[in-house]
Amino acid sequence: MEIVGERWSLLIIRELLLGPRRFSEIRGALPGISANVLTQRLEGLEKVGMLRRRGLPSHPGVQVYGLTRWGYESEDAIFALSRWVAGSPLHDVTLPLSNTAMMLSLRTMMDRTAAAPLEGWDLGFRVGGEPFRATVVDAALEIRRAEPEGAEVIFEGDTAGLKPVFYGPEPLSATIPAGLVRVTGDVDRAQRFVDCFRLPAFEND
Repeated sequence: MEIVGERWSLLIIRELLLGPRRFSEIRGALPGISANVLTQRLEGLEKVGMLRRRGLPSHPGVQVYGLTRWGYESEDAIFALSRWVAGSPLHDVTLPLSNTAMMLSLRTMMDRTAAAPLEGWDLGFRVGGEPFRATVVDAALEIRRAEPEGAEVIFEGDTAGLKPVFYGPEPLSATIPAGLVRVTGDVDRAQRFVDCFRLPAFEND
């Protein structure tokens, strides 16, 4: 908690789990954080060895922030916390998510038993206009920032629309006409992928 317990720290780390980002990109993904606070948190995380700054090879004058190898090792802890909090009675699925958070939620919440038959599937996403590519490997979802064109199935929408598509009760036959998501490719395969996701039920024993 001394390393990542300050407000915003875990959210900043989350935004970097899919690769380095510019200061403006991190701030844009975290509504409510001031430039001053973001600067302080980035400096603090850099000081403890969680992230580092570097210039873009194509634009040496532009700095990006990326996790160190040790920083990336926080992924399992963050995903475990995410799965745990999803079962809370106070979990509000209507709260906004960043594009990165939406994609990471799919990685976190995918049912690995249901996903096992989908081994090797190549999936594309355009979330809030941001491109992602994902592959099912060992019943888990490997995600990277890349253009979705050429994927077997492509999902497009904003996070507000995609959340009920993946975590709500309605099938794609209802959510596509409702305008929550656009699907390119085989809709039956898309539905099989969507069926791999569900939120845990709250149990108060």
